[in-house]
Amino acid sequence: MADDTSGAIVGADGGQAVERPAAETGYQPLIEPKTGIGEILAPVAGFGVTLSSMFRPTVTEQYPYERVPTKPRYHGRHQLNRYADGLEKCIGCELCAWACPADAIYVEGGDNSADAQFSPGERYGRVYQINYLRCIFCGLCIEACPTRALTMTNEFELAGPTRAGLIFEKADLLAPLQAGMLAAPHPMVGGTTDTDYYRGEVTGPEPEQVDWVRQHRPDDPTLPDSASTGSRTTTAERGRTR
Repeated sequence: MADDTSGAIVGADGGQAVERPAAETGYQPLIEPKTGIGEILAPVAGFGVTLSSMFRPTVTEQYPYERVPTKPRYHGRHQLNRYADGLEKCIGCELCAWACPADAIYVEGGDNSADAQFSPGERYGRVYQINYLRCIFCGLCIEACPTRALTMTNEFELAGPTRAGLIFEKADLLAPLQAGMLAAPHPMVGGTTDTDYYRGEVTGPEPEQVDWVRQHRPDDPTLPDSASTGSRTTTAERGRTR
């Protein structure tokens, strides 16, 4: 037996319908039925978009000679982001890999240490791979990331001559270092926790971090000429700037 919209019960064998009041069926249509001209034109209303497009001029993009900018929220190549002092945002939790419907992401987490601090907290992404032969650019991985470490850029030119070249490693995905950032590994800003980093309270490396990098990697190209860099914004300072 099956209900129709009128409240009648129709048998599976096409037998006689038994009328029931609409109040008994519990069905209340939310869309007002069309009347008059709207009822007459309803069968062809679905062609409205097609008919309006028929009279628009045809636009052909001359790619690759003319590159048209993508939309701001276009899902392109992935990027692993950094904090303002250069530490990586990825904590190696593998949630992005679990969320991927195409099994395109592979992550191995590692433990931070005093001599090798790559991200705030205890863990970092030691191995990070994205297989762009499988990726469907759905964006579910960036929704699953708890630290906003993984985002998607507007880069879409990912074709290559080999299959191996389309498996991007962590070095291919890491965001470039901005001015003032120190390349990881290096210690966290003194007196902070990973929560301070997540809240955006770290605005740049402190002199102690610069000194640590200068001592352990004196030839690091990200070392500034002086130690007068940004520091963590304290709660009192944030209150004064509001």
